[in-house]
Amino acid sequence: MTSGTEPRTRAQRTSDSRTRILDAAVSALVEGGYSGATTLTIQARAGVSRGRLLHHFPSRDLLLVAAAQHLAVKRVQDTEDRLALLLDGHPPTDVWQRADRVIESLWESFTEPHFWAAIELWTAARANPEIADALRPEERTLGAAIRASMTRMFGDELASRPGFTRLRDLLFTSMRGTAMTYTFDPRDPATDPMVAQWQELARTLLDGPAAAR
Repeated sequence: MTSGTEPRTRAQRTSDSRTRILDAAVSALVEGGYSGATTLTIQARAGVSRGRLLHHFPSRDLLLVAAAQHLAVKRVQDTEDRLALLLDGHPPTDVWQRADRVIESLWESFTEPHFWAAIELWTAARANPEIADALRPEERTLGAAIRASMTRMFGDELASRPGFTRLRDLLFTSMRGTAMTYTFDPRDPATDPMVAQWQELARTLLDGPAAAR
């Protein structure tokens, strides 16, 4: 008699163990910082042998870079999916209401684990050329994915306006800087006064005199 569950293939098992390792590395980065994300900690969290860990990631730093990027790419898609569900459930009455929802969703993503995992690696990269070299191409790829996602979220009508590129870049850098202040000044991000300022900025750059320049 055969089982109703098909046995997993070698490729599936490999993919599963790799994902467990990446997820464990992200958790270790977020909870213990760069110094606390040791291979022993990650191995224990992932429930894999040291040989399996080294098979996938022979370098600890390359593992941590891969882990942060793995989560960041997923969160970009999750943010976009979450916004789509919100807009479907509560269709915006105009483009500005849509812009407000996009900005709120984007800001929410800066309070999630992927952001703090990235901060740990950016800080470590300042004095570690191996991490910096590994991060550089990954960050370029991630940056392109984020820009494309923001364009889709704002929609064609707003994204086609002359001021959109400036708005997109200002939102990204300003949200990142604001989020970093939560390291020493924890508060409720949902009530941060910067949200209203970002929403006003969207109207200024996309509908005001700046949009015509």
